[in-house]
Amino acid sequence: MAIIKPFIAGRRFVSTIGAGTGAGATFAIAATAFTDDTGAAATAFPASPAFYNLSINGVLQLASTSTATTTTLSIPGGDVLDPATPVTVEFVVT
Repeated sequence: MAIIKPFIAGRRFVSTIGAGTGAGATFAIAATAFTDDTGAAATAFPASPAFYNLSINGVLQLASTSTATTTTLSIPGGDVLDPATPVTVEFVVT
């Protein structure tokens, strides 16, 4: 029986907290406010990722810190962070 390796790839996006809108529980950053690995403006996040990793100021965050859709990354309470704080999100797709 042949071993078939699963396809796994990462899609990384970067922005800053200052690109977000809302306050408190409704704070979110639009996918279009991010750039991808090639430096191009993002149009949407992957639709069905296996999982994603969020780093705020280079620190990996717990899963309960955020939620992601194809159009937004929600970070409740993120509006209290400095606007220049970098946000990196990596979606792992299969």
